[in-house]
Amino acid sequence: MTDRETVEVDAVPQDDLQPATEPPEGEIPPGGPALATVAGAVPVLLGLVTIWLAKGLGFGTLTEPGPGLWPMLVAVLLVFAGVAIMLGVRRAKDTEAFTRGTTVVVIAAASLAVYAFLFELVGFEIPTVLLLVLWLKFFGREGWRSTAVVSVVTTAAVYGLFIIALGVPLPHLIVF
Repeated sequence: MTDRETVEVDAVPQDDLQPATEPPEGEIPPGGPALATVAGAVPVLLGLVTIWLAKGLGFGTLTEPGPGLWPMLVAVLLVFAGVAIMLGVRRAKDTEAFTRGTTVVVIAAASLAVYAFLFELVGFEIPTVLLLVLWLKFFGREGWRSTAVVSVVTTAAVYGLFIIALGVPLPHLIVF
């Protein structure tokens, strides 16, 4: 093989080169300190709201805990975790930018909040089927047939287990 052939084999076609400012395909670009601060502020805000709501439920005591004790403890952990994230922002070198996947996580979390609201309003059957359809069809990209079957069968199984077998007083529309 001549020197010229070696150079041609080792050369990279110009079409394959990417500008230095763009990350290679499949890599997530770095997020920087601003996005890391947002990532820390979200659990802090969520924790503070939860503490405020848990206060209305009553904390009770450690020997006789009230219904707001465990939500308050988890909320305090959220606040501490968020503050720790925000304090480590300047040292963090591995933060990631928000991507399309981040949007899916936000929509999934929002769908759980809507589910909890509808659960109390209309019972668990309709919101459970709708949540499962959203997650299976749109997040999981399942087919309509499998989405419908899994959503209805899962809701029926939960109904049978919790309401009929265990007698848990869940709000529900269907009465047997």
